[in-house]
Amino acid sequence: MQTRLRRPEQVPTMTTAALFIMVLLTGLYLATAMLTAWRYRPRKAGRLAGQPSVTVLRPVCGLDPSDIETLESSFLLDYPDYDIIFCAARADDPACAALRAMMALHPARPARLLIGDDRETGNPKLDNLLKGWPEVEGRFVAMVDANLLLPPDFLETLLLAWTPDCALVSSPAAGARPENLWGSLECAFLNGHQARWQLSADSLGLGFAQGKTLFVEKSFLDKAGGLGALGSDLAEDVAFTKLVRAEGKKVRLAPHAFVQPIGRRSFRTVWDRQIRWSRVRRAGFVGLFLLELTMGFLPPLIALLIAVPAIWGIPFVIGWFAVEAALARLAGWPAGPRDITAMVLRDLLLPLIWVATWARRGFEWRGNAMGLADDPA
Repeated sequence: MQTRLRRPEQVPTMTTAALFIMVLLTGLYLATAMLTAWRYRPRKAGRLAGQPSVTVLRPVCGLDPSDIETLESSFLLDYPDYDIIFCAARADDPACAALRAMMALHPARPARLLIGDDRETGNPKLDNLLKGWPEVEGRFVAMVDANLLLPPDFLETLLLAWTPDCALVSSPAAGARPENLWGSLECAFLNGHQARWQLSADSLGLGFAQGKTLFVEKSFLDKAGGLGALGSDLAEDVAFTKLVRAEGKKVRLAPHAFVQPIGRRSFRTVWDRQIRWSRVRRAGFVGLFLLELTMGFLPPLIALLIAVPAIWGIPFVIGWFAVEAALARLAGWPAGPRDITAMVLRDLLLPLIWVATWARRGFEWRGNAMGLADDPA
């Protein structure tokens, strides 16, 4: 009996599969870079149809080196009808004295400092803001982290991003002013990794909330149960994204990320923060989190090296980070030699962070243990 042999071309080879994976992942990377770059193109200034009242709601906890600048930017917005509510858990918080001095320097801008330690949701930032929610007077509320630097057109930019089909406008942070390698590493995570993915996803109509900036019509959240309704997940931005989508609405992002001064960081600080955010993503969107193992230059590089001689890996890696460096320069993100070194280090850490995320579900934030009710850890 004669056995019929299959021709080699009938059987997909490992080389073909590896090249397909490399092209797929590299193409996805280039597509997200181009979508993000498109958002940073020069554009004509938009015009608001109206100027509704807005309340800026900012939680404070401690006073980092850049917080004087970022908190004072709250008073310098080029928008006529807005007020500010600062929330602190304790009267002896170092930020309180600084805020009182700022309010005295800007008496023309309505601003209040509320103090109280409410513990209702298990999310310390959300609990800090709860006392401010009933005091909101604006039609819209901009909940903004204390370490975000607000440009003069901040509120106008958020309102211009508002569309009839959305219920929330958000924005990731863009790291700036790193003062050492680990500060550059923090920027590399924030900018060429997280901001790139979030901004490009929004360009395709798949916006996700980011807790740095949450801009919502107060009546919408009141109907959903108020601020406490955002305590259903590890992070308020995950809960907000799910809430908005459950209502058949969309999350929209501002055209570009707003600046967060970084300064000096330690490796441990950066690592702990990335683990915390990674666990939030795993808990909130586990399907998407599983795909994170394919991010960075390592997976397509490994696929490439399976298919071609190793020498081709050198131009591949150079080209990969040349794209990110070009995007960073276009967007105004840090892009010097130290910053590019940090980009490479970030991608080497991505699979380690992904694996470490599975060790447990909860995390500690500012001395507060946070986790889901079914978390066995």
